[in-house]
Amino acid sequence: MAAIVMQTLGCDVAALNTVQFRTETSAAEISNIYTSLKQSYLTDFDMLLSGYAPSAEAVEAVGSIARDLKLRASTKPGSFFWVLDPVMGDEGRLYVDKSVLPVYKKMLQEADLILPNQFEVELLSETEITSLSTLQGAIAKIHKTHRLPHVIVTSVRLTDSPSTISIIGSTAKSDFSPRIFKIDVPAIDCIFSGTGDMFAGLIVVRLRQAIAEAGLLGRRSWTSSDDIQAMDLPLAKAAEKVLGSIHAVLSHTKKARDVELDKLGGALGAMEKEKDSEKRMSLRKTKAAEVRVVRCLDHLIEPKVEWKAVALG
Repeated sequence: MAAIVMQTLGCDVAALNTVQFRTETSAAEISNIYTSLKQSYLTDFDMLLSGYAPSAEAVEAVGSIARDLKLRASTKPGSFFWVLDPVMGDEGRLYVDKSVLPVYKKMLQEADLILPNQFEVELLSETEITSLSTLQGAIAKIHKTHRLPHVIVTSVRLTDSPSTISIIGSTAKSDFSPRIFKIDVPAIDCIFSGTGDMFAGLIVVRLRQAIAEAGLLGRRSWTSSDDIQAMDLPLAKAAEKVLGSIHAVLSHTKKARDVELDKLGGALGAMEKEKDSEKRMSLRKTKAAEVRVVRCLDHLIEPKVEWKAVALG
C-alpha cells in the first residue's frame, strides 16, 4: 500500500517486497536484489522507507542497504533520508521473532525518522508507557541515547476514551532534547489492515514537501533550528496532512464496509450454514473492511487539515 500512496503523490518508487503474498524474501535475496540495482546504476535514491522484515537477518540486510545509501550521500548533507518503521508487534504482542528487537535498536542511531506504534516504542526505549508523561520520557530517551533526529509514535491510546486516537511526534534540538507535539483525531470503530503502511507512505511524501517549503533539504537529517516550536515543525505540519488523508480514507472505507455487511444480514446462505460458517463470516468481514485507497485518491492528493498539532511540555 505504501508504494501506491507514494506513486499517487508523484514519487518514483522502487519497491522491494519483503513479503509477496505468503512468501517471505530471504536476507540473501534482499541483498542480491540491491547488488543488482547497484550494478545497473539504479541506486540514486534520495529516500528509503523500510518496514516489515520477517527475520533478524532480513532486518540486517535492509540496514546494510540503508548504510550504503547514507555513505554514498555523505558528501551532500540532506541528500538522503531514511524512514524506518520498526514493525514488530502491537497491543502487547510480538509478531516477529524476538531476535529482531536488538537489531532494530542498533539501527536507531543510523535512521533519520522512526515510526513505531505505542507497543514498539516501549520495546525500543525499554520504558513501560502508562501515561503521556512516560511516553514523553520514552521519546526523550530515544533521542538522547541514539541521537535520533525524528520520532513519530502512531496509534497512541492513553485515555479511557475509545473515541480518540493520537500520534505523538518530536524533532530533536541540536542537543537532542525533544520538541514533542500531539495530534488527536476521532477514532473510527472498525478494524483495518494496512493503515501503518498508508501512514508511512504518506509521511515520506508530506515530510519532504514540508522540509522543502522550510528550505531545509540541504540540512543533515532535515532538522529544524532550535527556535522552531514543536507545533511549527515540518514534521508536525506533515503529520497534520497525513492524518487528514487517512481519516478521510478510513471513513469512506467504514461506510462501504457497513453497506457490505448489511447485505450479509439476511437469511444464511448455503456457505454460511456449513460447519466453518464462523470462519467464513470473519473472513467476509475482513474483506469488507479492506482499505479503499484507490477509490479515495482525491483525499490523498488534497487532504483537509482538520486536526492541528499542539505542543507538549
